[in-house]
Amino acid sequence: MILKNIVLIGFMGTGKTSVGKILASRLGRRVIDIDRFIETSEKKKIREIFEKEGEARFRVLEKEAVGVVARQTGVVITTGGGVVLDPENVRALRRNGVLVELTATPETVFRRVKDSARRPLLGGGDLMARIRELYEPRRALYGQSDYHFSTDGRSPSEAADEIFEKLKGPLALENGG
Repeated sequence: MILKNIVLIGFMGTGKTSVGKILASRLGRRVIDIDRFIETSEKKKIREIFEKEGEARFRVLEKEAVGVVARQTGVVITTGGGVVLDPENVRALRRNGVLVELTATPETVFRRVKDSARRPLLGGGDLMARIRELYEPRRALYGQSDYHFSTDGRSPSEAADEIFEKLKGPLALENGG
């Protein structure tokens, strides 16, 4: 039996990294964060890649990382919010993975990211307007997920518990599910 990956996707600030770590621990799985994978491979922070090489270069690196990470089995994969912009990324992640969308209202995202210096796409201007501008074209892409969980009003631990309960059945986690 090959265990499927659990792939957390969703907009920035929805809790993918925090929830992913807790979920992986509960399942006794490794967690692989695509952004951390890129930073380790490139020996640069994501913000630095965006600033010095641009978003287009980052998306190439992201696609390469997804290609490598998606071949793993039985891991929890956390992704950046824009991973869904490339349909090939989604296909690669889905091949051996269950896609789980984490959602949060724009107001929740705002509260969670307003003080973060690690969000290169949010630089300058009206933060709430930028969140809405980035989210709208991605909404339908996130909607392709197999499961959807709101993290509004939930701690990462509570969200991980809810996902764990829903996915612990054999159909979600075994090959063919």
